[in-house]
Amino acid sequence: MAEDKQHELLLQQIVGIEWRMFLAVETSIPSACQEQPETFRLMRKASFCVLSNETLEAYLRDLQEGLDENRNLMTLKYARIDNMIPPLSADPMIDRIVEVEGGWLRDLAKRYPLTFKGRTDYAAGVYLRSELETYSSETLQAYWRDVQRAVEQGRNLTAERYTYVFQNTGYASIDDVERERKKPQ
Repeated sequence: MAEDKQHELLLQQIVGIEWRMFLAVETSIPSACQEQPETFRLMRKASFCVLSNETLEAYLRDLQEGLDENRNLMTLKYARIDNMIPPLSADPMIDRIVEVEGGWLRDLAKRYPLTFKGRTDYAAGVYLRSELETYSSETLQAYWRDVQRAVEQGRNLTAERYTYVFQNTGYASIDDVERERKKPQ
């Protein structure tokens, strides 16, 4: 039980700092996400809810270090997504994580084509890689251990993340979302 409380506290701290950083991202066109804090919080919580406390603690340190150094990790991530700056890291853990997470997302796209149509290349490649490049080596190593553990256990962390999102938006499962999208309109 204490582990669950600690996990929830870490999630809240991480998402809180990320939200502040996200609001400070300067864009030429205002982002709709910046006007939807609850959606942002849900999506970011979903990103991290499947990770261990060890990984969350490491990433929280990355965020706090970014704040201390006046370095906005969200600005860096979106600058990488838009290819406005060179890669931030060449850590080999990034390729390993992207490979496994990309496989998980491609598996979901095969099983749920209406729900995940067109999401795999961007989400597994550009977005995830850009985010991971903002992580310290310590955080990447902890994240990789979480991925390895999930593979050993036969888990798909991407499916777990989307299940979390869908359950928090009125669906019971990914299957329910796919069924809903199959209905004639």
